[in-house]
Amino acid sequence: MPKGYMISRVTVTDPDRYADYVALASEAIRQYGGKPLARGGRSQSVEGESRPRNVIIEFESFETALAYYNSPEYQAAKKARELAGMADIVVVEGT
Repeated sequence: MPKGYMISRVTVTDPDRYADYVALASEAIRQYGGKPLARGGRSQSVEGESRPRNVIIEFESFETALAYYNSPEYQAAKKARELAGMADIVVVEGT
């Protein structure tokens, strides 16, 4: 079964509040067996629009990645992020 990947592009506007989001999201990632492959770190836009923070999380399947995103645990994290930044998030099935 192909892996599932959650890819997030984020602009943090309030680092203190964003830290609350990260703590909640990290716990949910653990609960759903996610493995962060990239989480912040250095990046360079080479084409198109970009955001300063990029995150890639690997899950056992596309369905598990969606279950993580739709879970009550992640939705609580998302609510904490509302005043902390803006994000574009996609879930992608691996090959």
